[in-house]
Formats: sequence, C-alpha cells, structure tokens
Amino acid sequence: MIFLLTALKIFYVLDPLLVVLLEPTPEDTDAIKTERKIREEDELLCRGHILNTLTDQLYNLYSNLKSPRKSGQRCILRMKTRNEVKFLSLQYFEFKMVYTQPIMDQIHELQISVSKLSDFEVKIPDALQISAILSKLPSSRNNYRKKILHSTDKLTLTHLQIKSETRAHDEIVHASSSTVNTLS
Repeated sequence: MIFLLTALKIFYVLDPLLVVLLEPTPEDTDAIKTERKIREEDELLCRGHILNTLTDQLYNLYSNLKSPRKSGQRCILRMKTRNEVKFLSLQYFEFKMVYTQPIMDQIHELQISVSKLSDFEVKIPDALQISAILSKLPSSRNNYRKKILHSTDKLTLTHLQIKSETRAHDEIVHASSSTVNTLS
C-alpha cells in the first residue's frame, strides 16, 4: 500500500508533520485555492486506495474515518500489532526447556511471554499453560511429567511451582545424603 501511494505521489498526505491547511477565506489567493484543491483530491484518492486494499471486515471498520492520515495510521498500527502477536505466539510455542537451567526460571520466561501476549488481549488459559509447560519439560523429567499428568489434583500454575520446588529440594537432599554415604 505504501509503495502504491508513493508511486502515485500521494503518500505525503499521510505524513504526520504535514501542515494542516486552514479553512478557506475570501482573502485566499489563487495559489492557496489551487493547493487546497490538489490536497483535497490527493487526500480523497489516498483514502480511497487505503480502503480499497482492505478486506470487507476491515473496510467496515475504517470507512467511517474521513481522514486518510487516521486510516493509514490505524492500519499501520494494526499491522504492527498483528505482527508482534505472531512473533510472541511463535516464541511461546517454540520455547524449549533445557535440563541445565532451573525449571522455575524457564517457567518464569514462559510467563513473561504470556504476559506480553495478554497486553495484546491474547488470553492463554491456565490449563493450556500447564499443558504447554509439561510438554516442554526435558525428556529427563518424563517421570515427573507422568506423575503430574496422572495426579487427580486440579493443577494450577502455583501448584506446579510448588511441586517443582519440592522436587528440586528432594534432589538436593538425595544428592547430599549420597555424598555422606559415600564418605562413610
């Protein structure tokens, strides 16, 4: 769309720094009248091209805006938002947990992605988040994953955190007792 408007030499009407023409007065010179007429035609043409590139659903959303600048700004903002949501969603779904980092740090990282998505009004239910976390656990945690999946308790993110911290604590205690037994 930007390329088309530039090729037609009407993209300038979308410039936020473009000087607004004052209302016509009887004292206007012929040059000012001509400039106003050209600008109005360019704005109408620009608005028409912007609306023409939209789907029917978006057309209905933007057709009430008479200013091509407002239409263009809203379309660009919408495209940026849509791209950002796609990027954040992809980042969330492609996230992989590794054994070398604490699980809670990695879960926190996923929660940051969920928070950023919620800023764009993309809601991910807790049940889906828990399932995603469990599916992303490293294969070395398969027994832990199975234990949680077969649990009859209703899982929440807090519950998952407590179980993870308990397991980490148990591993530390088990490792230290093994060291003591070896030394004895």
